[in-house]
Amino acid sequence: MSARILIAVTHLLGIGHLVRARQLARALAGGGHEVALASGGMPDGKAADYRFVQLPPVRTQGTDFRNLLDEDGKAATPERLAARREQLVGLVSELSPDIVVTEHFPFGRRQLAGEFLALIAAAREANPGVLILSSIRDVLVAPQRPARLAETAERIATLFDAVLVHGDPRVLPLDASWPMTPEIAGKLVYTGYLAEPSALRGTPADSSGTILVSGGGSAAALPLFETTLAAARLLPRRPFHLLIGRGVCEADFATLRQSAPDNARVEWARPDFPALLAGCSLSISQAGYNTVLDLLQAGRPALLVPFDAGNETEQALRAAALERAGLARVVKLAEGPQALAAAIETALARGAPPAAKVDLDGATGTVAAIARLLASRA
Repeated sequence: MSARILIAVTHLLGIGHLVRARQLARALAGGGHEVALASGGMPDGKAADYRFVQLPPVRTQGTDFRNLLDEDGKAATPERLAARREQLVGLVSELSPDIVVTEHFPFGRRQLAGEFLALIAAAREANPGVLILSSIRDVLVAPQRPARLAETAERIATLFDAVLVHGDPRVLPLDASWPMTPEIAGKLVYTGYLAEPSALRGTPADSSGTILVSGGGSAAALPLFETTLAAARLLPRRPFHLLIGRGVCEADFATLRQSAPDNARVEWARPDFPALLAGCSLSISQAGYNTVLDLLQAGRPALLVPFDAGNETEQALRAAALERAGLARVVKLAEGPQALAAAIETALARGAPPAAKVDLDGATGTVAAIARLLASRA
């Protein structure tokens, strides 16, 4: 059964939410559905084989998610936020979708609740039979205030038909990071992890045997890069290859290159990252959703240095789960470059981890879940 599907996403710090939403859109379009993806974060410039709609973008500075900024770093005006809301409502009027998917909301993006709620209300008015779904990753950051947890549970109970969890409960169930209530538990649908199709063929020669260091798309990995370069100075016979995300500014990138020892190569992140990963002797990275999935597909030895600034717990929980499964080792930046250098030598001596027993076919799982939800509604 083909359906018209509208996905709404806004990434604020890195690009992980958008990457996952694009994978979701690609999977559903490949399953024969008519898909539109509305993105409210900074543009990524990538083409799509589904309809892609860019809203007036907003972003944040670091982990300050309360204050929304425009592309120039100025406070997002009420007019900009109103324009975003009107564009979403206009899309609903045009498409009359059978399914609306809100990425991360209502578990997050509380500062954008007005536009998500307006989207849901407009969708129900345009099509009373519309399915409203939330799409979330394997780990969430739960608010500290009980009132906000209750608010999320109420919205799930009254507004949403199901919650698509793009993870594997055998590895990391949602209740490891979010307090579970009957309202939420009864609507969870695990799809498996939304991994990119494997792109490990044709490993570039310049990655063979190197220690590959990556940090996703934001500037949050800058301390990781700096500490790794310090560790590289302690291991002059080990070749390092640092891939710097485009969220790092030109000045910081130049500083990293200038401070790199002779055994460390520093360059901008490359689109053939999965292939580079397949040929490396060791990966050092943060523990973001998409990075971890690349690691699991590559099956290489890995050190995970989770991002934990502010109240962020997502990466620490995911990294700990992988360490328990014997798939990676966790290192903390606070331990310093000497500890990182020692961990590198230990990981290289241990070699490749066992094959990961993790459901990485979230594309198939999501299409199947949508089919079941449509059939039950019919």
